[in-house]
Amino acid sequence: MEETYMIDERRIHNTLVAATTNSSDAVVNDVLAKSRHLRGLDESEVAILMQVRAPHLLANLFETARWVKDRIYGRRLVLFAPLYISNLCRNECLYCAFRAKNKEVKRRALTQPEIAREVKVLVEQGHKRVLLVAGESYPKEGLQYVLDAVKTVYSVKSGKGEIRRVNVNIAPLTVEEFRRLKDVEIGTYQLFQETYDRSVYQRVHLGGVKADYDWRITAMNRAMEAGIDDVGIGVLFGLADWRFEILAILQHASYLDEHFGVGPHTISVPRLEPATCSDMASHPPHPVSDEDFRKIVAILRLAVPYTGIIMSTRETARLRRETFALGVSQISAGSRTNPGGYSTDSRADDESQFSLGDHRPLDEVIRDISEMGYIPSFCTGCYRLGRTGQDFLDLAKPGEIRKHCDPNAISTFAEYLEDYASDETRRVGEKAIGEFLSTMDAAPRKRAEAMLREIREGQRDVFC
Repeated sequence: MEETYMIDERRIHNTLVAATTNSSDAVVNDVLAKSRHLRGLDESEVAILMQVRAPHLLANLFETARWVKDRIYGRRLVLFAPLYISNLCRNECLYCAFRAKNKEVKRRALTQPEIAREVKVLVEQGHKRVLLVAGESYPKEGLQYVLDAVKTVYSVKSGKGEIRRVNVNIAPLTVEEFRRLKDVEIGTYQLFQETYDRSVYQRVHLGGVKADYDWRITAMNRAMEAGIDDVGIGVLFGLADWRFEILAILQHASYLDEHFGVGPHTISVPRLEPATCSDMASHPPHPVSDEDFRKIVAILRLAVPYTGIIMSTRETARLRRETFALGVSQISAGSRTNPGGYSTDSRADDESQFSLGDHRPLDEVIRDISEMGYIPSFCTGCYRLGRTGQDFLDLAKPGEIRKHCDPNAISTFAEYLEDYASDETRRVGEKAIGEFLSTMDAAPRKRAEAMLREIREGQRDVFC
């Protein structure tokens, strides 16, 4: 079967062994110099960077990642909120609070009116993008429950706000089911392999459809065959050796690129966090230190420079701040991981998937980001204008995409400041916009200033 060769574990182990004898200062610096050409790195070069421990080499690695991040993404950070609609699950995953045999979790699947109430709260906070998440079992409606939920999210309007992009993280589907998902106009389809180490995968997934490694890893094949060209992959760091996982992620990305013409749109980097009645979640088999986590982000940024890196609120505010410059391009904010958590303002442990590290509300996160010199972005322009998949990369690689992304970031941020921000956040945000405009080239700056005037005159959803 073709999927057998998607991840070559022997090659990964051989590459890691070879790197231990080939990681001198000169070799490391050569790899870092190559990464500045913005064409990515191969597995052997990534393995060399994984060996870096010396402070001066770590400093060089992090500085190179900052340079690459700035060249491609500038000072933008895209924000979204996860929307958990159900914690029903038929799988038995030892690290997850939602696993089928966990009797301590109160099971709940939101009704469509309840989903609408959740969305209304998010809209009134200022969100424009959500990641719809469901446990891997649905009410009696089956997949139609999820499809209806996507339609419900898009239908909610409150004041001047609405959700403009719904990304989806749900269980793997057949090609025909993925076509149905595409038909309701989702953005990115996101699915984590959790771990690419097949033996570890089998030990931590004891029951349910998710125990089938091959069905899960080929989900992106079926999604792309169905016409979904923006997909997001990732692992749950802490289940297996992070070095193995990084090389496996790159192999998966390369496979998708070779077979479908484009790799993953995003890579997520969650670490294991405590979860109700999961000893494994509290005591990861392969814990990842904060230093190694920063290295993971930096190395991924160099290896796949045009792929978005997503960091959730699993991590603390401090660590999230430290990784923005190293490569993170999208973050969640003001998150709840329990169904109904937004409308009840609850982080109920007996309904949540895992513990959060950053509990700050959206307004506080935005103020913090702005004070650091970043522009919070809620942009959805590319997806609605068809700049997805290969079309997006064709603009990203020569640097053309920033002519759209920078003005759109300013426009959506200005919307937030006008409609939702606290007085202090508005003050800080306006200052950040002014400073950002002063760094832009003439043509995109002119476009951004025109869009900004439209927003301040009462127009909304202005994008290019």
